[in-house]
Amino acid sequence: MKKDPKSGTPKDTHYARLRRAHRDRVHQEGERPGDGLVQLYGLHTVRAALDNPARRLRRMLVTRNALARLELSEPLSFPFPAEIVEPRDIDRIAGTDAVHQGVLVEAEPLKPKPLSALSDTRLVLVLDQVTDPHNVGAIMRSAVAFGAGALITTGRHSPAETGVLAKSASGALEHIDHIEVRNLADALGELHEAGFQTIGLDSEGPAELEKSFSGERIALVLGAEGKGLRQKTRDTVTTLARLDMPGAIRSLNVSNAAAVAMYAAGKYLAG
Repeated sequence: MKKDPKSGTPKDTHYARLRRAHRDRVHQEGERPGDGLVQLYGLHTVRAALDNPARRLRRMLVTRNALARLELSEPLSFPFPAEIVEPRDIDRIAGTDAVHQGVLVEAEPLKPKPLSALSDTRLVLVLDQVTDPHNVGAIMRSAVAFGAGALITTGRHSPAETGVLAKSASGALEHIDHIEVRNLADALGELHEAGFQTIGLDSEGPAELEKSFSGERIALVLGAEGKGLRQKTRDTVTTLARLDMPGAIRSLNVSNAAAVAMYAAGKYLAG
């Protein structure tokens, strides 16, 4: 008797569903790079990585169109393998959700610096458990645009360097010092000793941000979406301040709030 090929046990059906789900996930999310590498994609992101002498690149995939937009010429001469491919080849690796613009590199992640490596900058940004890589990347982009010297995060409850974060940063990942600390309250204390006024952004803060600035060095401290600043952080900062908004909505996305706050701090420091 010939077996019906469509028949199968519930267990067979379950595993078939798992295999399909795995194939769909890989199609959307792409392949994960090995050896602790990260995938960086997008024209601005890759151009900045190519120009950063501290970035160790391992491989590049690029379309001819992206090659021209990056102002690179053939034959490709890099100290790492580089291949001209079709967009679908990058889709397979980066995933269909990645807006790669025809170029992807695999690279070693940049190593965060300790707080002792902080430069003589007058403006830094401190994130209190902001975990969304889109937000952190957008904050990095604004920080570079407004001249902040460093982004300070905790080792835990912060996003790792990924293609999503790097794409959101649009190249800024290569232009700002990322400082990683173990204990945020202790780090804020060290910033105080270094002459920084630490200002925690809070929608219910007692002071308007523009009226709260003092001194010659400022560290803006922002908390996670929804949760805001942790109580220990609120107790440790020099000042709690709010962005005064006359509209019906009284709060901003954390990356937008960071941009507005850095603009105001920059105007004060330049005055």
